[in-house]
Amino acid sequence: MPKPPAAATHQPRKPLARAFAAALVGALAWGTALAQPTRVTTEVVASGLQNPWAVAFLGDGRMLVTERPGRLRVVGPNGTLGEPVAGVPKVDAVGQGGLLDLITDRDFARNRVLYFCFSEPAAQGAGNSTALASARLSADATRLENVQVIFSQQPKVSSRLHFGCRLVQAADGSLFLTLGDRYHRMNDAQTLDNHHGKVVRVRPDGSAHPDNPFRNRPGALPEIWSLGHRNPQGATLGPDGHLWTSEHGPQGGDEINRPEAGKNYGWPVITYGENYGGGAIGQGLTEKPGMEQPLHQWTPSIAPAGMAFVTSERYGKAWQGSLLVGALKFRYLARLELDGTRVVKEDKLLPDLGQRVRDVREGPDGFIYVLTDDRNGQLLRLLPR
Repeated sequence: MPKPPAAATHQPRKPLARAFAAALVGALAWGTALAQPTRVTTEVVASGLQNPWAVAFLGDGRMLVTERPGRLRVVGPNGTLGEPVAGVPKVDAVGQGGLLDLITDRDFARNRVLYFCFSEPAAQGAGNSTALASARLSADATRLENVQVIFSQQPKVSSRLHFGCRLVQAADGSLFLTLGDRYHRMNDAQTLDNHHGKVVRVRPDGSAHPDNPFRNRPGALPEIWSLGHRNPQGATLGPDGHLWTSEHGPQGGDEINRPEAGKNYGWPVITYGENYGGGAIGQGLTEKPGMEQPLHQWTPSIAPAGMAFVTSERYGKAWQGSLLVGALKFRYLARLELDGTRVVKEDKLLPDLGQRVRDVREGPDGFIYVLTDDRNGQLLRLLPR
């Protein structure tokens, strides 16, 4: 008997093929839905903070928040604001200066040690600079004890601008501190006899870290880790264990960098920005041998501030490993997706917030916390929706 036509042989399989195809399309659609970025809403944890600059976590549900005029406050789990913590040293709260960044020691639960940086007035006459202090928070969290200024940026100059002042504690307990160029001293960022426009690394007692790259170079300040920075106001440790920073450019050319020992990040010789009002800075170069390129840059400027990596699972797998950066100028929170050290996508979160985002941190509870820079600033918790 002759074989049936090929069409007759395959006809019974079509419904199965169609069903498989439909299932595959459905699975792909479901996978795409899962891959879509999580959207977030905000919950006000506390308000009534005057130009808050940094938030740190005490591990018991309470938080510490710095206010730029020179106050340190405890925020309760229910959002209550405590009276200003006593013992904060005098700060020169002018322009961009004041009481700025704050972190707790890695062993805070045992030693109650914290570190903070601020604009320190000169002992005599005019001038100020960024200083780093350590202290112990009293058992009742009402005062600072054993306050010691362990590092002061040199030289002090008369300026209201570019203090930098972000702190990160490395795995070995040492401290990275970002230092601005003080604006009118921008050329100092290229020389090693001062701390302007630098990242420094010190031990908890303020002494230069023994692995610093210029420690044995004649005429160089031993605390310097990297140079050629303008005004880095964001810093965090990445999942790779390395320091990452965000940096204000002039008019354009805001940067994300990953400062490495002894490297020169170019300011003011190379930049993607220009003078305020227009015109090239220096020779108008964007690259030069011996100077590092940013991992990412923004033109026009967003005025990047605090930054944090997402490690929590609260916002879904798509967010894990993302870098969050606060935008002061355009008043949003940037979520940067990374491929290694390369930024592949930017997602603008909280576009209707209407407030300058000064700091962003991931809390012990896995939620993201944001501080807004305003005379009636807020501490916000990001909730997935």
